[in-house]
Amino acid sequence: MKKSAVLLLITLFMAASFGVAGAASSRDYINIVGSSTVYPFATVVAEQFGKSTSFKTPKIESTGSGGGLKLFCAGVGVEHPDITNASRRIKQSELDRCATNGVKEIVEVKIGYDGIVLANSKKAAPLKLTRRDIFLALAKDVPDPSGAEKLIPNPYKTWQDVNPALPAKSIEVLGPPPTSGTRDAFVELAMEGGAKTFPWIKAMKKTDKNKYKATCHTVREDGAYVEAGENDNLIVQKLEANPNAIGIFGFSFLDQNMDKVQGSYVDGVQPTFDAIADGQYPVSRPLFFYVKKAHVGVIPGIKEYLVEFTSDKAWGEDGYLAEKGMIPMPDEERSTYRANIEKLQILMSLK
Repeated sequence: MKKSAVLLLITLFMAASFGVAGAASSRDYINIVGSSTVYPFATVVAEQFGKSTSFKTPKIESTGSGGGLKLFCAGVGVEHPDITNASRRIKQSELDRCATNGVKEIVEVKIGYDGIVLANSKKAAPLKLTRRDIFLALAKDVPDPSGAEKLIPNPYKTWQDVNPALPAKSIEVLGPPPTSGTRDAFVELAMEGGAKTFPWIKAMKKTDKNKYKATCHTVREDGAYVEAGENDNLIVQKLEANPNAIGIFGFSFLDQNMDKVQGSYVDGVQPTFDAIADGQYPVSRPLFFYVKKAHVGVIPGIKEYLVEFTSDKAWGEDGYLAEKGMIPMPDEERSTYRANIEKLQILMSLK
């Protein structure tokens, strides 16, 4: 067969698999984007995968969960990512956007659990916070301190203003931006959890759902909360330099930097591996990644990467991901998601 005929067949194959837009070029490595929290776990799996197989080590970018899903859902083809990591579950609106752009077959993989910590430098004393304290410190609007059932712009400048038992230090929190899954989970688990301790705000969920969400999830913008980007290692460095500041990030970054930073108590519970694993620590969430089924079998190595990630040596109780700070799922859950991967089970809609 002539070389031109072979090239034509390859082009037709790529066009059939990816659509005409992606047919002009090919790619021989896996392209992964998404969550900064999942990034270190995906990176260590990618390194093991690159060492133990004949495939190239995947390229991984830390774009944040929202940013990764936006890139992932933009289309099918070699110019689009194959996999996106997420520190929250995909939203229905994102599934819809994917479908609109031709990304209609998505495989969902839950990989484990993570705690969201509020950490500070070991040069200072650890904080003992409640979710109510966190809400009052960081919400844009808070209940009137007079006791009236109305919201006012957040007046609190120090932690002691929020709670007399806390230190008289300025509220200075370095946290993730709105594109981050950690931010989404933090406002839902910590801030909304604190807001619900006010019965009249909790009742608002039934009477005015939009106002309730805005009240619970809107972070103050007067300088007390500083968006520190998607680089959690940079937050750790800033905490070292400023003992009065607090940083928000996933447990794995605390676990890897225990010599420099410490986690705050939340509702009387320290963020430890065991406390997150058994559900005691109140600010914890599942971690995911999403795979574009149309790319499996076309981009080399995707199926094999999935096998590596879901092997007991990786995500098992004594696997190398647990050593990096990820909280493994129970055996039954791991078996379910491993089976989904083997069948490339498609996520049709959110339940």
